[in-house]
Amino acid sequence: MSANTIEINRQRHRFDGRESVWLFGYGSLIFKADFPYLERRPAAIEGWVRRFWQGSHDHRGTLESPGRVVTLIEQPGATCRGMAYRISPDVFDHLDVREKNGYLRFTTPLYFENGEQAEGLVYIATPDNTAFLGPAHERDIARQIAGAHGPSGPNDEYLLRLAEALRELADDDAHVFGIERYLQHPE
Repeated sequence: MSANTIEINRQRHRFDGRESVWLFGYGSLIFKADFPYLERRPAAIEGWVRRFWQGSHDHRGTLESPGRVVTLIEQPGATCRGMAYRISPDVFDHLDVREKNGYLRFTTPLYFENGEQAEGLVYIATPDNTAFLGPAHERDIARQIAGAHGPSGPNDEYLLRLAEALRELADDDAHVFGIERYLQHPE
């Protein structure tokens, strides 16, 4: 699959008659809401883990030196915490461009802290997209992140802001915090 997913996403979901849609953010969408939203609430999805396995040559790196950003990987029994936004469907015009580098929209149940549940959408970069980098040792991921910089800024800023946002959500993400340790204390 091509890394540019704008048109694919625009054909994946119809919003006829819908005034709002829930969107789940688990990476930069947690700390960088550069779009209008009607409501913002902590939420979680089941069966997924956050991993720095997606390459970024459009935001946090370049084609010559791609950065790494998070995607979701299926893992039975896992819970991924993040932020849910209730948005107007027209906001996807912006989000589809922002998330164009290999991310597809999928439907998922969202679980809120108060026990409520809703259906929402989430962007996931699947392993079949051309920007997918896959697993690597956390030390190697940290080295790649330390050396990458793109139009949206340095890749390490993305990692550090995500780690900070996860702490604010009381989410103990061993993968993210492990990479953060290697970034701050290279061996």
